[in-house]
Formats: sequence, structure tokens, C-alpha cells
Amino acid sequence: MIDTATLLTIVLMAGVTYLTRIGGYVVLRNRVLSARATAVMEAAPGCVLISVIAPAFVSRNPADLLALAITFIAATRLPMLPTVLIGIASAGLLRHFIG
Repeated sequence: MIDTATLLTIVLMAGVTYLTRIGGYVVLRNRVLSARATAVMEAAPGCVLISVIAPAFVSRNPADLLALAITFIAATRLPMLPTVLIGIASAGLLRHFIG
């Protein structure tokens, strides 16, 4: 059974993530953005993903480094969603089998 604190943390993190995703749409719904502002808004989710992945660059765990390499290769060839799924799956499997 999942711990209550863990479940609450997951639900609150999902809620905050959802609010930050729709917040931009709510605030900017009646505005016309310049091409530069649009580019910044489109790049923001990738920047957030990089901030989550970046600590793996300094890891000494071979499973994390290998998962990072797999994710990087996937990112050069695939859209974001498949890349994230491949990164999560490779990290989980490699941590399970390599440690």
C-alpha cells in the first residue's frame, strides 16, 4: 500500500504541474505574442526537462549515465514524449538490472 504522505506529494506535484501548464494560457489568452516570445514559450518545457535530467550528468552510477546516453540519442531522433518515455523506461530498467 502506498504511504499517505507519498500519495499526497504526488497529487500536489501533479496539481502544481497542471496549474503551471494552464497558467500561461490563462494569462496570455487575449494577447498576441511576438515570434521571439512564442519561441521562448515553446522552449520552456524542454528547459524544465533539462533541469530535471542535468544532475545525472554528475552521477557516478553507470546505470544513470547509460540511461542519460540513451535518452540523449532518443532526443536527437524523436519528439519529446517518446524521448521522455524512453528515458524513464531505460533509467528504471538499467537501475533494476545494473543497480
